[in-house]
Amino acid sequence: MPICLTLLRGSELQYPTSTTNSYQRRTPTTNQTSRRSFIELSALGLAAAVVPDVIRPAAAATAKISSGNELSNRSPEISVWETAGEERFASAPKAVWRPAAGTLATDQLQLNPGIKFQEILGFGGAFTDAACYMFNQLAPEAREKLFHEYFHPSEMGLNVGRVCVGSSDYSTKLYSYDDGEADPDLARFSIEHDREYILPMLREARRVNPDLFLFSSPWSPPGWMKFNKSMLGGSMRNHYFPIYAKYYLKFLQAYAAEGVQVQALTSQNEVDTDQDGRMPACLWGQEYEIQFVRDHLGPLLESSGQSTKIWILDHNYNLWGRVMDSLEDERFRKYVTGVAWHGYYGKPEMMSKVHSAFPETEMHWTEGGPDYTDPGYLTDWCKWAGIFSAALQNWCRSITAWNLALDEHGLPNIGPFPCGGVVTINSLSKEVTRSGEYWALAHYARVIRRGAHRFESRSAAADLQHVALENPDGQHVLVVTNTGPARAIELRIADLAASVSLKGNSVTTLAWR
Repeated sequence: MPICLTLLRGSELQYPTSTTNSYQRRTPTTNQTSRRSFIELSALGLAAAVVPDVIRPAAAATAKISSGNELSNRSPEISVWETAGEERFASAPKAVWRPAAGTLATDQLQLNPGIKFQEILGFGGAFTDAACYMFNQLAPEAREKLFHEYFHPSEMGLNVGRVCVGSSDYSTKLYSYDDGEADPDLARFSIEHDREYILPMLREARRVNPDLFLFSSPWSPPGWMKFNKSMLGGSMRNHYFPIYAKYYLKFLQAYAAEGVQVQALTSQNEVDTDQDGRMPACLWGQEYEIQFVRDHLGPLLESSGQSTKIWILDHNYNLWGRVMDSLEDERFRKYVTGVAWHGYYGKPEMMSKVHSAFPETEMHWTEGGPDYTDPGYLTDWCKWAGIFSAALQNWCRSITAWNLALDEHGLPNIGPFPCGGVVTINSLSKEVTRSGEYWALAHYARVIRRGAHRFESRSAAADLQHVALENPDGQHVLVVTNTGPARAIELRIADLAASVSLKGNSVTTLAWR
């Protein structure tokens, strides 16, 4: 389930219920536990963190080290964009590189573009059933404008998207692609539900950005494959593993036939919880995940000529030990290209532990979104920018937010959590409101390109989070999150320095060549 965090409250809405649109407004209760408190604590904890030694690359993976005089041809100007107060990714006065003085500034951030780390895939969000439903409520002209803003390379340029295999908790109704009694031949399999508005929204987004990378995640197999005969909670029956692998393959093939290629998949969303049966979910014990991927899904995709990558876990940092142990199985590891992570529990540094042991396995941050009841829904950009920086500092190649759009009540939603969208589309006026997470994401997605490499950045300054990258064209990008009061920091690259003013509670992106 999603990291949730807030929005303006509106009057309570009642939505129509039917076989095709069966969600209702529910007032959050004390049982609807928010994950806001965990995210706040995580963001605060990250503020004092510096890049741990464990994430330094091994010698074989390290790029050439910079020498001081290589910077002589550098452009002296640094472009600056900031979000703080009333400013939203607004241009700020440029900073300038100058010869560094002998004394060190109090708040200094040291940069070394010669020590490079992981390559970046991109940034994006989830095309849940709910998000696509809300996109579909917009007039074509309004949707075209929003999609241009979201996906066009000249704008935010989001280029990673998550697709749900059947319903998640953020859906208009509970459904799989083969509902009913047991159907081991998958004779009933159909993606008809997705043809109404999910596939059209995906195609439209891909038209705006043809480089959109899609990965898919199931919340639950069809109920008849599970012990409890329901998509709500419960666990898988292992004798259905070969049939479920075929089910997943049919999904990939059906989407491809609709012109929507899915490039990667996760075997299950949040393997370690059934959410107490309150939403589509499925427990997958470690041995079950290994058996399913190693003996069924991986071999079937391989024999079918599918190039779709397999990412495992799709759950929290604190399950890093499970990942380490699973990847010890060579036959399992043969089919696994990445690990999908959520940040609800544990620390992001746990991803670096996995990377250190299995450096060839990619890390991807695949879920997190705001709580629409949080008073900071519109202004918590520092929280999210810090979370994104920590993920990138610990080897993640992509950042994928949760629902790209919901309404002002966090709907459609058939689950128990009060999540908000990256943007809110008002159910009556269709006005679009942008969350704090949106603005945090903008500071990365608008400037960092696919194929960029993170490079070394270090600082002992308090209340300062940072990550530095080099784009494929040689442009350098630095994202700095200042959770403290306004101040100036000094950037250092070899024998050059630049003074940068940071507003309080701000996110600042800097770019130079």
